[in-house]
Amino acid sequence: MAHDHAHHNHSHGHDHFHGHAGHSHAPDNFGWAFAIGAALNTAFVIAELIFGYAANSLALISDAVHNLSDVIALLLAWGAALLSQKQPTQRHTYGYRRASILAALFNAGLLLVAVGGIVVEAVNRLYSPAPVAGWTVVVVAAFGVAVNGFTALLFMRGRHGDLNIRGAYLHMVADAGVSLGVVVAAGVIMLTGWLWLDPAISLVIAAVVFWSGWGLARDSVNLALDGVPRGIELAEVRDYLAGLEGVAEVHDLHIWAMSTNETALTAHLVRPGGTDDAFLHGVCEELSHRFNIHHSTLQIEAAAEVCKLAPAERV
Repeated sequence: MAHDHAHHNHSHGHDHFHGHAGHSHAPDNFGWAFAIGAALNTAFVIAELIFGYAANSLALISDAVHNLSDVIALLLAWGAALLSQKQPTQRHTYGYRRASILAALFNAGLLLVAVGGIVVEAVNRLYSPAPVAGWTVVVVAAFGVAVNGFTALLFMRGRHGDLNIRGAYLHMVADAGVSLGVVVAAGVIMLTGWLWLDPAISLVIAAVVFWSGWGLARDSVNLALDGVPRGIELAEVRDYLAGLEGVAEVHDLHIWAMSTNETALTAHLVRPGGTDDAFLHGVCEELSHRFNIHHSTLQIEAAAEVCKLAPAERV
């Protein structure tokens, strides 16, 4: 069977197996969570903007801008989740799973852009402090703690298995904390008259948003560049494959993300004694359970010398 690896082409007899042994990698359906979260946060953004302008609170307006970016992020993640469930086509043989990675990448960029806007306005307000309607800010921000906290709970179950879900969860947790900070700041302003606290809290909000956005950006860029997903060590996978019975060498090993919740692997195993379906099924099942790699393609070779991709520097 012939394989075309970009500019490398080699033909030789081998056994090829693509397996999902003992595992269903269909993502959990969080559609209802996205719908509820987006609706609640949209209503809250409108309320924050109205009362923020009425109360002349930059902290409240900054939080509204942040929450608006979260609404867009939720909608994008929701759309990507729906696309990732579409069946493969003749042109898109993996389906649209990668849309979830693109959504996570865009969401991270959106967060970082929002940070810049908040910082610029906060610095301007530091030079020209303005009075704030404290009780309005307290009530609206307290409502924000409840909305964001509840939305975070909707995504808590899936935060470890999907970058998009983790992004939504982290956004909501950060928002709840930020809203709580706004409540505290408004209370202090009413007690002390320290108007500079309003833009100062806005800068804290910007720092929190940057922290959550940077982590999401780092992980989504890594997946977009076909990096090994977080939580998987290439050396450990290589050692496992090299230690299999009858395997003399492992080369052309690649691990990458097909989506934000599904990982793929390809590898050439040099096994002079040949192979059978039981061996291949067992390896794929173990890769699934031990490393959370559910889409494995293994090529079995009798000798490494005939494979042009055997050298480590060849990809």
